[in-house]
Amino acid sequence: KQWYQRRVAITAGIRWHFIGNLQKKNCSKLTTCRNLAVVETVDSEKVARALNNGWLRNGDTDDELDVFIQVNTSREEQKSGCMPESVVSLARFILDECSGLRLRGVMTIGQFGYDWSQGDNPDFMELLRCRDVLLKDLELEKLEISMGMSEDYAEAIRMGSTNVRVGSKIFGARDYPNKKLEF
Repeated sequence: KQWYQRRVAITAGIRWHFIGNLQKKNCSKLTTCRNLAVVETVDSEKVARALNNGWLRNGDTDDELDVFIQVNTSREEQKSGCMPESVVSLARFILDECSGLRLRGVMTIGQFGYDWSQGDNPDFMELLRCRDVLLKDLELEKLEISMGMSEDYAEAIRMGSTNVRVGSKIFGARDYPNKKLEF
């Protein structure tokens, strides 16, 4: 919601990557964004279908919208994302039923504050496993990996991440207002 309210004030040449929790009811509005290039948080068939329909109606009809499947690798209840065991069926749905979307990769948030002295982050290892299963089971050539944020991006890159989310390092900590934001 913060993004939607502030998007007009930022340079038109930016290619937007949406990385917030996405509800089905907001997909159509999101697809009206000029220069929307990627949505990294597709976590269900309902969201994929709504995003696809919105993109076909509102988006750049000359190109598909790139999407990442968000996987809840830590299995934390408060986090969005499909469960690892559902990633193949969701990917198959996107590939077979969503002509306006192009599956670009998988993403995870991972456990906050992981202690790297304990070894590689198991959430990142699980996302790599999910990607490998998708490549094999769906006979895909390549899928990107989006894992790592401002606090752990270096380790994520070392583990194979192709995309990191470092907004806090660039823009500072987010402001979480107490009042409800409206579209």
